[in-house]
Amino acid sequence: MKTNLIAFSLVAAIALATSSIARADVKIGYVDMNKIFSSYYKTDQAKKRIEEAQSTAQNELQERADVFNKNRDAILKLNEELNKPELSKETKEKKTKERDEKAEEAKRQEKEILELRSQRLKNLQEQANRMRAGIVEEIRKLVNDKVKADQYDLVLDKSGLSSNGIEVVLYSKDSTDFSDDIIKALNADKPKDSASAPAPSKTK
Repeated sequence: MKTNLIAFSLVAAIALATSSIARADVKIGYVDMNKIFSSYYKTDQAKKRIEEAQSTAQNELQERADVFNKNRDAILKLNEELNKPELSKETKEKKTKERDEKAEEAKRQEKEILELRSQRLKNLQEQANRMRAGIVEEIRKLVNDKVKADQYDLVLDKSGLSSNGIEVVLYSKDSTDFSDDIIKALNADKPKDSASAPAPSKTK
């Protein structure tokens, strides 16, 4: 209940502040960052690069797993042979030594696989974060350029949510939303062989 009251108070405060600003003839603009981000052709390129890196990592891990499984099967086979009563003492000692060596190797292989999986997941996350940060920075630059060119005093993100999941901006006129302008500018240098970005649509 307390959380809902805080969230309501926050929304009310923003509404009052926006109302006060509007009365002061301050120019307010809106953008939908989610829409802009998903419509930028570089977002799709980044997603494909991450998927390729993920596939490479999975193949690498699978190769290690195949070697581990092969070694494990060899250990199981040696255990079966060691249970044969007709096995000579000398042969049994030899196979026991071989089994123990393979068991130690299997432990090492399992540890390496776990470490490699952890490292690859970390690398993929870092790569994804870098790409996302780079794209967001490009978007912010164009938004800032638009703000300066059109002399906006305040720009709000329509895709933002409050702490309880309610949209912070419940309504805005199409004329004050310049998301499509940003999308058009971002995709102006899109290579011809790139997949087409989603067509900008009017925000209701």
